[in-house]
Amino acid sequence: MTATARTTSPARTSRRLRTRTLATAAAAVVLGGVLSACGASAADDDEPERRAFDLPGASLTIDSDDSALEIVASDEQPEGAIAVTRWFRGSVAIGSDPKVTWSMDGDRLVLREHCSGVVADCSTKHRVVVPRGVAVTVENDDGSVQAEGFHDALTVRTKDGSVRVTDTSGPLELRSGDGSVRAEVSSRTVRAHSGDGSVHLVLTAVPDRVESRSGDGSTTIDLPRGAYKVDTSTGDGAEDVTVPRDDSSSHVVTARTGDGKLTVRTAN
Repeated sequence: MTATARTTSPARTSRRLRTRTLATAAAAVVLGGVLSACGASAADDDEPERRAFDLPGASLTIDSDDSALEIVASDEQPEGAIAVTRWFRGSVAIGSDPKVTWSMDGDRLVLREHCSGVVADCSTKHRVVVPRGVAVTVENDDGSVQAEGFHDALTVRTKDGSVRVTDTSGPLELRSGDGSVRAEVSSRTVRAHSGDGSVHLVLTAVPDRVESRSGDGSTTIDLPRGAYKVDTSTGDGAEDVTVPRDDSSSHVVTARTGDGKLTVRTAN
């Protein structure tokens, strides 16, 4: 038996090529449109959601995976409750619709953003108002943290994002894996660490102990007039220590930087 070779007509080949070309072009248009719309900003959410949660004790942990956070201690917030405001904008070209969730587990406020797929673009922000007298710990995977108004202990840890604290007098511990750390406070005890970013501490009251460490970034510590026991070192950067030094002082300042200028000075 003689095999007969199959042939494809030029017209059929041309139709297939046109179909593939049109499909590719359509996908490119869709993807291009999505890409051009990238840059979601939670600030564009004109109708934020608000919710109150019961707080069973005098401590709160804020557990967030991907959000800009603003934490405020206020006399106007009733005891035993916290108030949370949420802004969100997001889109996913191909995949599940993006969403955000919030829940309270004991004294832990859990904030989650679910945004994955092809060309996922989401932005979330939360504002958490707590009553005075509450010690707060913030654990944020990805996002900046701002805090103000604390008279009690405040601990902030973020893996990727800047940290800013103002108007605070309670014990302070600030840590950013990748981001700058800034504080203008009257706290008696301050510990600050940045893996990759600058550290700038402005103390408006004479502190008992200040500890600062930066892996890659400058460090500046502004202190009220007084004498301090100062211990500094830098791996690759200049040191400029101009505060009066007294090794017997009970006011201790320790500062380390791996790569960056280190400055300890009297505030103007």
